[in-house]
Amino acid sequence: MNYSRFLNAVSAARETSPIRALTALVLRSPPSLISLAGGVPNVGTFPFKKASITVNDGSVVEIGEDLMKTALQYTATQGYPELVSWLKDLQKSIHNPPTLNYSPENGKMDLCVTNGSQEGLSKVFEMLISPGDTVLLDAPTYAGTLAALRPLGCNIINVPADNHGIIPQALKDILSRWRPGDSRTPDSKCPKFLYTIPNGGNPTGISLSTERKEAIYKIAREYDFLIIEDDPYYFLQFTKPWAPTFLSMDVDGRVIRTDSMSKILSSGLRIGFLTGPQPLIERVILHMQTSTMHTSTFTQIMISQLLHQWRLEGFLQHVERVVDFYRSQRDVMLSSAEKWLTGLAEWQCPEAGMFLWMKLKGISDTEKLIMEKAFKKEVLFAPGIGFVIDKSKPCPYVRASFSSSNPEQIDQGIQRLAMVIKEEAI
Repeated sequence: MNYSRFLNAVSAARETSPIRALTALVLRSPPSLISLAGGVPNVGTFPFKKASITVNDGSVVEIGEDLMKTALQYTATQGYPELVSWLKDLQKSIHNPPTLNYSPENGKMDLCVTNGSQEGLSKVFEMLISPGDTVLLDAPTYAGTLAALRPLGCNIINVPADNHGIIPQALKDILSRWRPGDSRTPDSKCPKFLYTIPNGGNPTGISLSTERKEAIYKIAREYDFLIIEDDPYYFLQFTKPWAPTFLSMDVDGRVIRTDSMSKILSSGLRIGFLTGPQPLIERVILHMQTSTMHTSTFTQIMISQLLHQWRLEGFLQHVERVVDFYRSQRDVMLSSAEKWLTGLAEWQCPEAGMFLWMKLKGISDTEKLIMEKAFKKEVLFAPGIGFVIDKSKPCPYVRASFSSSNPEQIDQGIQRLAMVIKEEAI
């Protein structure tokens, strides 16, 4: 893979911060090293000494005095080393990517910790896109993705999808305006990447089938574009076996994958991670050196201590409990939708994630309906217009989240929506 042609001028011009390089060097140094180089504050001046965090199962995560000194200090931009190592092992165990080799001599893939997957996603876009570039995505899609893409001046092409995700033939039809070799020519306007949320898509709840992923990856190889696999709901799949990922199929090193701990451990701790080709992850790290510097050391150590204490088996057991909860929440919402919205809306059962995507019958503009009339009924949904590329046209869809409300609130909320739809039809 020739990654240089994917980078924009700003990303290509980034250089290693000499101070950040010193920080990484100190982290690998023996205790006997005397460093007078870094402008790091003295941890003895900080008011925090140690911490004990009680886990739901009654166990305790300890951050003793020595570890607290590390937790309160700067760390490597790539991430707290012990956490990075655990996450790399997780990717190997779960996805076993064909090109995932972390040895310094021939490492083709790498990983870095980010402030939630949103930071990683934004920095990937800012690394790849120049004004006028063409990108592919299936819409409706995550509103945060559209908000990050639009200011970059790219040409966004919507790839048609159905209840099983992106339609490979539709993708092929779009690409037919270019020849496979065109992507390697100077100033080519061939698409640089395809962006997709493959499991429990936000807002639709749709998951890509394995067969479609295989077909899409084959097309990506033929036309030589990258795949950005934004997969925060991977661990919220309601049926097993879990679907193979694009990363698990990646024989070329053309997949950049974003993962998140927000949905399964904590959203407030802001822990996400990027996995992808080492030359591209390097560029993201260089960007982080001049922006966030690194994700909070304290939260990284807190998560690292928990994960090392749990080991992979304990982590997956926790994931199963989380999945059981959200599956139950989904079933409550589906039951309420059947009870109150039959004949008033259309939907399909989400296979993963936190959302039910509904098309309201006889309603062309859900934005006004939700923001004004539903609000007066003391219920809110996310209007579909926030998830589409073309905001000039009204949208008949709404997104309902079943993540945080209790079953009674879900049922009442769906009932109130039904009342609003009926009143609108009068």
